[in-house]
Amino acid sequence: MTLALILNPTSGGGKGLSRGLAAAEILTPSITHRSTSYEDTLAAVDRAAAAGCREIAACGGDGMMHAVIQGCVKHNLTLLPIPAGTGNDFARGLGIEVGDPLTQLHNTRVEERIDLGQLADRYFGAILSSGFDAVVNERANKVRWPKGPMRYNVAMLQELPKFFPIPFTLHLDGLELKREAMLVAVANGPSYGGGMLVCPDASMKDGLFDVMILNAVSKPEFLKVFPRVYKGSHVNHPAVEIHRAAHVRIEASAIGYADGERMGSLPIEARVAPAALKILRAG
Repeated sequence: MTLALILNPTSGGGKGLSRGLAAAEILTPSITHRSTSYEDTLAAVDRAAAAGCREIAACGGDGMMHAVIQGCVKHNLTLLPIPAGTGNDFARGLGIEVGDPLTQLHNTRVEERIDLGQLADRYFGAILSSGFDAVVNERANKVRWPKGPMRYNVAMLQELPKFFPIPFTLHLDGLELKREAMLVAVANGPSYGGGMLVCPDASMKDGLFDVMILNAVSKPEFLKVFPRVYKGSHVNHPAVEIHRAAHVRIEASAIGYADGERMGSLPIEARVAPAALKILRAG
């Protein structure tokens, strides 16, 4: 069975290149490709599949994983994630050591299947969200300095003063909810934003999304609640609701992001795709 390595040389401030080259020494892939964009990554997976590769080692951040997932599902390939980005939340959800993932490449690897979220024309691995976090993502993508995770904190401070709760209509397996909310997260995995445990109990193997709704709170209260997301203790706040569903539709005058990638304007509909992706992980 042949393996292709696709790496993003710019992810994680250069970690994608350094870890990718180190991974190539360990894995000895039959094909190595340095990706330059989402479209380039899709094309690279297509070429690898056409060349007979059945495994794709992806070295980069959540954007890289998001792109490679599309091709792996399309061609029924197996994904070996090597996290090397800023957030690495897809890998976190899989229990991969994001600080030193190369060590695990020396271990015996086992294949297993995980769920994905399925939208109209693409899949996501970790979390689909809308509301304040999506607005922050929009701003952070325009921030030139600082680099890395701090740009999201800067974007949050810029956007919070002018943000107001959004009227959402949610359909969760047929149950309709109307909420004035700060944000809504539809989670296949537990975290986004580099370890924010927005849905700490979400599992990639249970056939269901965890749906977190943060209802309207004052801005001072939001600033009090926000730090708790890093431990997942925000779920105990009275303004937070957690639901579970396999089919979710979100309607609002807002935009959606999935795996940190812009999905566009709502409404947006997501279904769990059970066991849709084959992955390799340390055994």
